[in-house]
Amino acid sequence: MKNTSLLPIAFLMFATQLCANDNSHYVDPTIGNVSKILVPTFPTYHLPNQMIRMFPVSKDYVDDQVTGFPMQVVSHRSPGIMQLSVGTGEVSNDPMTYDHDLEVRHPWHFSTYLVDDEITLSYVPGEKCAIYKIEFPDNELKNLHVKGRGPLMAEAIGPNSFSLEETITYTTRGTDPVTRVMKAYCYVELVDSSGNPVQSTAVESGNNRFSATVGKGDPSTIIAKYAISYISHAQARENFQMELGSKGFDDLVKQGRAAWDYALGKIDVKGGTESQKRTFYTSLYRTYERMIDINEGGRYYSGYDDKVHESDRPFYVDDWVWDSYLAHHPLRTIIDPQAEADMLNSFVQMYEQSGWMPTFPQVHGNHMCMNCFHSSAIFLDGYRKGLRGYDLDKAYEGIRKSVMEATALPWRQGLPKREIDDFYHEHGFYPALHPGEKESDPMVDKFEKRQSVAVTLGMSYDSWVLSQLAGELDKEDDQELFSGRALNYKKLWDPTHNLFMPKDDQGEWIDIDPKYSGGPGGRDYYDENNGWTYAWQVQHDISGLVKLLGGKKNAEARLDQLFREPIGRSRYSFNGEFPDSTGMVGQFSMGNEPSFHIPYLYNYFGAPWKTQKRIRMLLDVWFRDTLFGIPGDEDGGGMTAFVVFSQMGFYPMVPGLPYYTIGSPVFEKSTIQLGNGKTFTILAPGASDKNKYIQKAFMNGKEIDGPFFTHSQLVAGGTLKLILGEKPNKEWGVGAELPIK
Repeated sequence: MKNTSLLPIAFLMFATQLCANDNSHYVDPTIGNVSKILVPTFPTYHLPNQMIRMFPVSKDYVDDQVTGFPMQVVSHRSPGIMQLSVGTGEVSNDPMTYDHDLEVRHPWHFSTYLVDDEITLSYVPGEKCAIYKIEFPDNELKNLHVKGRGPLMAEAIGPNSFSLEETITYTTRGTDPVTRVMKAYCYVELVDSSGNPVQSTAVESGNNRFSATVGKGDPSTIIAKYAISYISHAQARENFQMELGSKGFDDLVKQGRAAWDYALGKIDVKGGTESQKRTFYTSLYRTYERMIDINEGGRYYSGYDDKVHESDRPFYVDDWVWDSYLAHHPLRTIIDPQAEADMLNSFVQMYEQSGWMPTFPQVHGNHMCMNCFHSSAIFLDGYRKGLRGYDLDKAYEGIRKSVMEATALPWRQGLPKREIDDFYHEHGFYPALHPGEKESDPMVDKFEKRQSVAVTLGMSYDSWVLSQLAGELDKEDDQELFSGRALNYKKLWDPTHNLFMPKDDQGEWIDIDPKYSGGPGGRDYYDENNGWTYAWQVQHDISGLVKLLGGKKNAEARLDQLFREPIGRSRYSFNGEFPDSTGMVGQFSMGNEPSFHIPYLYNYFGAPWKTQKRIRMLLDVWFRDTLFGIPGDEDGGGMTAFVVFSQMGFYPMVPGLPYYTIGSPVFEKSTIQLGNGKTFTILAPGASDKNKYIQKAFMNGKEIDGPFFTHSQLVAGGTLKLILGEKPNKEWGVGAELPIK
């Protein structure tokens, strides 16, 4: 079989010396582990973009008991399968008490002390393999207990080896749900600290549980080496031999550290505070959690057709494109363009295998989640930034099929269009219901609702992407068709509110309170955020938005108002209705993805100094190096990619247009290794909490008069130098033109 694993360890060590500066010690996986309201970050232990992942399973960070240590986390946030617990004495499934202050926490190495049984448990991940090291007290029984979240089968293969098999099920939403079933296979060997086999004195299995007991007289340290496969038991054993073989715990620690040093060394920052560096490199680490490569030595299981495929390329899964298209994919396009190209190729393969372009591709198939079809954006953005090695014509076919033939109802992606979609295609907007009006379409999700304004705006953006892709592929008729549809957002602009507001199926305005109407998360009309957030969801036509707002000065004033507009109710009431809208500044929500580009809009409205002011404030207030350091759902790199860009001082404003807009860097020097032997450096001498306003800017020594530069300038290598001062230069960048339209 072909080997599609990570670079060999010897090369990794060499590459690390070339591009890393010991940045990995800044990473703290616990940053954000206590959430503001909804989902926290998880202290995930894994190699960059690799299949094996683990985080301890507990109720939350402040709980002092852990219920299990998974052999594998199948998808982001999921509690993990084949959960391991250990103990002395009688076999027990009781929670284990641990102490966070006694932990070792690195992306490549975790260790904790289980207080009650006085056991030290350590973990190190590989690619398709991992090792648990369990140090028991002397002269005690040593119990290893595995429980499945789904049906679990276990079998003893030899005196110190076992096979496990867990069934994973996923049921789609809608009126005709489909249950998908796949299996995960695990091969385990028990050895002592010298690598010698350790024989269990008792083995029990049944009722989705498996236990192995090692006697009192055996070595006190038990090492469980294992491999995971989604293909078969035989493939799990082959993964074991191919990756682990005679390697021990310390070997994987060194290999993992080298892999992370290499990944985190792709961006090196100087200056700033230690706190800012911890935030930066932990954010960068988060962006490597997804997508993950599930190619197992030249083959991969696909949940998109329930088949095993031969391939010498990585096959990537686990992504939430609604979150990640904004900054996560664009970041990877810079620091790992080959991986991004492989991911785009994986999307094309998923389309070929399933008949639909995925939006939330997971191991088991596409997860129907959120709204619209923003996979379109990552193809246009990647293609225009020079990525190749995938079938763009086939991708276009899949994207067009989604927009034209699938329903745009939220959480129903990959199902055929319905009457409400025919209305959209004819009239250019998604019709909404009046407050209290009964839903007539049984396919509408009872909680997610129609999201009529959010869908209309999102489909306008996707139509723009299609028009641009059609232009790249010389499809003139489609380019004209979708260019017109890209302007559909204007049909919901209500000048009396200066907001996008819902209309009914008669084309009449529905009178709502855009701050609070629409039920939980405003989902009748918007999605997770209210009308004030969605007022700015026109990244693809900012000049058109400026015209709707009455010109740049009015747009600037309206944006000021967004950050100052009061909530108007108690925080208790607001959070109860809009729990996703966290990190609030006025009506601006830092904790949710639709807001990421908003502070940068000042660059387009003639007031770049206000972008500089707002970005610095938002980073300083909402992204700290603490347990509370993430303002909302981080979504596996979706939010932290925004932090990586913004702390460096620039942002990919419009996925699909290959240029960047400038903010205010927190570091004096940020150097990006481009992988082609070149580097791109952002210099900001004297950058500090006060020294944040741009006075002048230079690209490769030539003065530039505005807050924009192109992707081609970045990948060519060079230096962007920003001269900062304590007070704003309100003239800099005021009349700047976009480098690409």
